[in-house]
Amino acid sequence: MSKPSAKTQTPRKPAAASAHAATAAEAAPEAARGNRFTERFAPARPAAAPAHVPIGAAPAAGRVDAKLANAWKHKPGRELTEDELLAMPESEYMNEQQIDFFRARLKALKDDLLSNAGETTEHLREDTSIVPDPADRATIEEEHALELRTRDRERKLLKKIAQSLARLENGDYGYCDETGEPIGLRRLLARPTATLSLEAQQRRELKQKMFGD
Repeated sequence: MSKPSAKTQTPRKPAAASAHAATAAEAAPEAARGNRFTERFAPARPAAAPAHVPIGAAPAAGRVDAKLANAWKHKPGRELTEDELLAMPESEYMNEQQIDFFRARLKALKDDLLSNAGETTEHLREDTSIVPDPADRATIEEEHALELRTRDRERKLLKKIAQSLARLENGDYGYCDETGEPIGLRRLLARPTATLSLEAQQRRELKQKMFGD
């Protein structure tokens, strides 16, 4: 006699596991709604802070346009642009082209200041006594006083320009008076009459603030 075939029985899950699965299935929609609500109304997360770059550090090295880097080889210094000047190799610091560039810039600045001084002279020739209204006369006199203070600052700048032109001739231009290190092209472009590097200038200003010298 053949044995009766055993019926395949599907194993039953434990009751606790079934209940846990049902609870998780019911909670899933609620969690999804909660996540969507949080993502919609939660405050925006601050962007990651950029990597710290020390003040005065040079930007990451990259490719320099060959036309800019080689322009100084076939152009007079006074015809160079600032970008062409900055693209020059460090080994050419204060070469003939750079000296020619800054000489032309200093002379142009000097000419502008002298032109402004001539305009001031013309303005001061205005006779305020012929202005009948005392308020208008006081306004003109105040404008004259302000213009004179501006011209006084420019007079001091003219003296610095003359000193810078002399430094160009004796080979001291572009180098710090205190340390002898290069001042740097970027600082000279911003302040052509600079005689101190940025670090030396900061030390001097700090000393003056502390001791009042």
